[in-house]
Amino acid sequence: MDRKLKSRCRRCGRARLADRGGDSVPQGGSRFSDPDNAIIVPITTAQTKIFDGRNAQGESVVTSVNVVVGNEERVDAITNQINTLLLRRHGFKSGEEGDFSVVSQADLLATLTQVTNILVVFLGAIAAISLLVGGIGIMNIMLVSVTERTREIGLRKAMGARKVDILTQFLLEAIILSLAGGAIGIAVGVGIALLVNASGVTSAVVTSQSVILAVSFSVAVGLFFGIYPANHAAGLKPIEALRYE
Repeated sequence: MDRKLKSRCRRCGRARLADRGGDSVPQGGSRFSDPDNAIIVPITTAQTKIFDGRNAQGESVVTSVNVVVGNEERVDAITNQINTLLLRRHGFKSGEEGDFSVVSQADLLATLTQVTNILVVFLGAIAAISLLVGGIGIMNIMLVSVTERTREIGLRKAMGARKVDILTQFLLEAIILSLAGGAIGIAVGVGIALLVNASGVTSAVVTSQSVILAVSFSVAVGLFFGIYPANHAAGLKPIEALRYE
């Protein structure tokens, strides 16, 4: 690469240089790949002057080729034509599996979608197990609370408290306990999102919908796993509860 090309590259910033010496239309890119910051040179120049494009036998090789299709509707047709051409060039018959692969953006998107779906299922399973473990913990805490407050429950019933009053009291306690855990989880999630944003690697956004969903699940877990302890407390007989030690 001569000094003139280097100097032009520094001045052009995001402009892309073609091998004919002209600028191409800006295409945009991502964090990992930006074609607007690429310089296109003849393949022989790249193999001999810039990169070591030779294999163990000293032959010049090309490991990958990028093809740009102007019309999106022709991607599948062009992909099939490229596959047929490479099969013939590599000495394979039509229908045989070659020693290469032709991958389009649609294939990459499908693979990425499949991986994303697997991750969603995996993370969902982890979340479900976490909710189950947390719910069992809440139920055990409430059962211990009912046992320790048996005399209190008996006294309240002797003073005229109804079964629904005892049931409501312990259900509310279970929901409040679950909401406290949910609030801690939301705070931790917001903190992690802020750290991720501060790192600059990627961006994370905590939406109001996710917060509402977390609060809803907290209430549901507290209500579901608090029913048994609350029902157990409401079913105690006043005389037996007052005699409990």
